[in-house]
Amino acid sequence: MNYQETVNWLFNQLPMYQTQGASAYKADLSNTILLANHLKNPENKLKTIHVAGTNGKGSTSSLLASVLQESGYKVGLYTSPHLKDYRERIKINGIEIKEEFVVEFVAKHKSFFENYHFSFFEMTVGLAFDYFVKENVDIAIIEVGMGGRLDSTNIITPLLSVITNIGLDHTQFLGTTLEAIAFEKAGIIKNKVPVIIGEYNTQTKPVFLKKALETQSEIYFASDLIKETYPTSLKGNYQIQNCKTVLQTLHILKQTTEFNINENAIKSGFLNVIENTGLQGRWQQLGNNPKIICDTAHNKHGLSKVLTQIENEIFEELHIVMGIVNDKDMNEILPLFPKKAKYYFCSPKNLRGLNPKILQEKASDFGLKGQVYNSVSEAYYEASQKAMPNDFIYVGGSTFVVAEII
Repeated sequence: MNYQETVNWLFNQLPMYQTQGASAYKADLSNTILLANHLKNPENKLKTIHVAGTNGKGSTSSLLASVLQESGYKVGLYTSPHLKDYRERIKINGIEIKEEFVVEFVAKHKSFFENYHFSFFEMTVGLAFDYFVKENVDIAIIEVGMGGRLDSTNIITPLLSVITNIGLDHTQFLGTTLEAIAFEKAGIIKNKVPVIIGEYNTQTKPVFLKKALETQSEIYFASDLIKETYPTSLKGNYQIQNCKTVLQTLHILKQTTEFNINENAIKSGFLNVIENTGLQGRWQQLGNNPKIICDTAHNKHGLSKVLTQIENEIFEELHIVMGIVNDKDMNEILPLFPKKAKYYFCSPKNLRGLNPKILQEKASDFGLKGQVYNSVSEAYYEASQKAMPNDFIYVGGSTFVVAEII
């Protein structure tokens, strides 16, 4: 198989959450452990930082990787989902994994994968860990796929665990309360491994404290400890908290390990994060006159922050290109959106994409008015044509909508 055939095989072999949702979820780590044993346990040969949380995982992971790169280290970065190409998930110093490595890895282990019916995510985690070991990285930043306790990445024992925040998302897997979701995320806290919490509230803090007590882990609440941060090329207002989380994490990393990170590396790492890691889709500006912003926020916790920032922008008319996936609670997210806007309803090219007619009907219940379009690109084109120079265009609702226009 060539690269494209290999990636197609990975996508099609078994359900993957990115496209199919609930049927891809495995509430068990036994398969991942079986795969890791087959690969001679690469997870035990890596120094890692493990990053979980409802929102901000990708930005936090990328900021950590960028600062460590600026400090002169060879840094692996594992994130999900990808926007354009599968290889975005696995990078070293911002360079995507080689196509040849993906092809050779799958070819070598294909019969084993098929015998044990591994999921897309399990195979991808195995590939990432194997690649990072073979490339001899100094450290790898590992972003959790979903949850934490039962996520395939959770076979590592990291130098540090990081939990960015807790919001209601993926409730069909992780629970319907903030406490239940915090419990799942806290599953990445390991015995005597320090943990950094980005944001907390009265419901989640006791869950974190209880778990840290059980594992004898030092626990640090970044929002209480870090008062000031540095400028970053990531322009979303919500990045301030991610930056605080990263600063606290780096502080503990310096205290507890041999990694040497100075203030200049932190400053340049923050400023060069997009260039260093290729991170996209976070309050990303695509045009001027009209100003065009896209953002991958897709749940109540994330969207509320993005929409608040839009409220503070100055414009004549607001145009919103919007599509969501079918497992989102529309009653949770649609009330967040402004009534005084022109909507362009669409669906991402994804098995989970919600029919835009259904989205339009439900949105009208909340006073959100607009037209239905056959594709994201058509909706985006129409918004671009209709918007005047002093208007504002926002593209979002789903990671997969953003993926189609950047």
